[in-house]
Amino acid sequence: MADATTPRDIVLLVDDSPDTLGFLTEALEQSGFSVLIATSGQAALSIVERITPDLILLDAVMPGMDGFETCRRLKAHAAAQVPVIFMTGLTETEHVVNALDSGGVDYLSKPINIDELRARIRVHLSNARSAQSARVALDAAGRHLLAVRNDGSIRWSTPQATRLMNAATESDDGIAIVAGRIGAWMAERDTAGFARNAAFSLSENLQTSLQFAFLGAIGADEFLFRLSAAVIKRPDDEILRQHFPLTQRESEVLLWIAKGKANKDIGDILGLSARTVNKHLEQIYIKLGVENRASAAVMAANVLHAGDRPD
Repeated sequence: MADATTPRDIVLLVDDSPDTLGFLTEALEQSGFSVLIATSGQAALSIVERITPDLILLDAVMPGMDGFETCRRLKAHAAAQVPVIFMTGLTETEHVVNALDSGGVDYLSKPINIDELRARIRVHLSNARSAQSARVALDAAGRHLLAVRNDGSIRWSTPQATRLMNAATESDDGIAIVAGRIGAWMAERDTAGFARNAAFSLSENLQTSLQFAFLGAIGADEFLFRLSAAVIKRPDDEILRQHFPLTQRESEVLLWIAKGKANKDIGDILGLSARTVNKHLEQIYIKLGVENRASAAVMAANVLHAGDRPD
């Protein structure tokens, strides 16, 4: 019996058989566990939305949503890190493989031997606590890490990694944006000549490039990546266009003015006639609200120098 002052581990028992539920509930409660009961896959999903159990015992064969589909849905949401032990009378290899592929960590054949069940629960609870402790340690260390499944979907990420992804994508759901890029990498990783050790990035339409480094597999369906970020250096003429209502050519002329180039030099660099350069200068003065090239050069230099300073 567990000490009354010690919080009990919560086991979610999912089975459509009243006899099995009664038998296992009594045995588990006598072993010191708190037991939640669900008689269908949908009921299990509803319970897990409100309470996260420490372990799930799941019947594979149930009417409606079977245990395999129930497990996949549980793993896709709140119970991603909760160990699931399947219970069933099906013992063919294909059913065992299906149980593991859907996210289960173990498989027990009915009729259930209570001593064996207790031993397996202890092992998987211990493993789950070790994994959780490792994640907590990574969180505390400020590491930018995330783990994904074979299909590229995110298993977990440290808070630092989540914040980095959200900031880089300017989204509250940066993980969803990143998952597509990682999914593509995972799909290609086994092709001939694929460079697994080379970092890859996500930078499309982002001001910050996210860099991903593959650290290796840490489980049967868990692959670890380290994240880093780098500010994407924008061309100076693009920076000027963002601050002033200039055309691309006007921003190029203004950039060379800021660098101290004379009109003739600017014409040679950009392939323009002196007359065309003067026409662009007239428009630049109007748009910047200045009267001469010196004032325009100062305004441009201030903008460019501000862009070079770290936030």
